[in-house]
Amino acid sequence: MANNSEAGYRQLVVWQKSMDLVVEVYRCTQAFPRDELFGLTSQMRRASISVPSNISEGKGRYTRGELVQFLFNARGSLLELQTQITLAGRLGYLHEIQIADLERRSAEVGGC
Repeated sequence: MANNSEAGYRQLVVWQKSMDLVVEVYRCTQAFPRDELFGLTSQMRRASISVPSNISEGKGRYTRGELVQFLFNARGSLLELQTQITLAGRLGYLHEIQIADLERRSAEVGGC
């Protein structure tokens, strides 16, 4: 049995906020051009999904070191997503309000 409760990740504020971020990324990327479906749309969705996935996987691991490693992976995915949000804004795929909302949400996840 793992040292960290497998169900305990659902209680983590960072996991909850990262799940909200995933939902918002999916909403925002629905309007991206069709030719971005396998490009930026897919990249942003995968990076966002990776954040709560790594948090939950790390929480279910046996040692604190393993948890920390998965949290570092989650942070890396979050930074990747932040870069992709900036790029989507520069390409005109996101409105200013969407960019601000996604940046705020990602900053909250990163600050938890």
